[in-house]
Amino acid sequence: MKVEYIYHSGFTIETENYFLVFDYYKGDIKLKDKKIIVFSTHGHGDHFNPTILKWQDDYPDISYVLSSDIGVEPSKNIHIMSPYEELKIDDVVVKSFDSTDLGLSLLINVEGKNIFFAGDLNWWHWEDDSMDAQLKEEKDFKNEIAKIKGNNIDIAFFPVDPRLGDGYYLGGKYVIRELKPKVFFPMHFVDKYNVIPKFINRINNPPVHIVEINKQNQVFEIF
Repeated sequence: MKVEYIYHSGFTIETENYFLVFDYYKGDIKLKDKKIIVFSTHGHGDHFNPTILKWQDDYPDISYVLSSDIGVEPSKNIHIMSPYEELKIDDVVVKSFDSTDLGLSLLINVEGKNIFFAGDLNWWHWEDDSMDAQLKEEKDFKNEIAKIKGNNIDIAFFPVDPRLGDGYYLGGKYVIRELKPKVFFPMHFVDKYNVIPKFINRINNPPVHIVEINKQNQVFEIF
């Protein structure tokens, strides 16, 4: 299984039979001649670019899994999901969960591996928020993680966002503790790569493999 970091929260995963694309909005990407499934967790401009819909001109068998907030009409190729639904595309099973922002988080089983892609699900601990707002964010986040807990997660893609100041690590640390993924990919950091070693040090002897991304189009062999 190959994972390529595209940009921000954009990744691809190549398996023996599938090529999965997650939250692409910009950057260099090369689609592969395999069964392509494109996921967009929500309509924010840094997670969804309408240009992805043009890919079906060259790849007529492509499939899309889009959050309902994006506002695209379903079709033969396009599947629309809301939270707490399940979808099967060939042998790939997709389960949707909610977000603490917009859209979905996703749990995907492909070729025997479970992939958790958080989208904008995070413990959004903004320093300027009121204490009540911070406590609500924490509660909402932990409640959603509790619904995902218990799945044997092989790879987790999760925001480690430096804009949160000292709270940048909270969600990732909690996910590592509660969901226990085998491999953890930080995302949603734009080009602030220095947040990743900082996060690794903050976790202190993490019990999972945290991938240290340091450039666009970096490819990782996983499993």
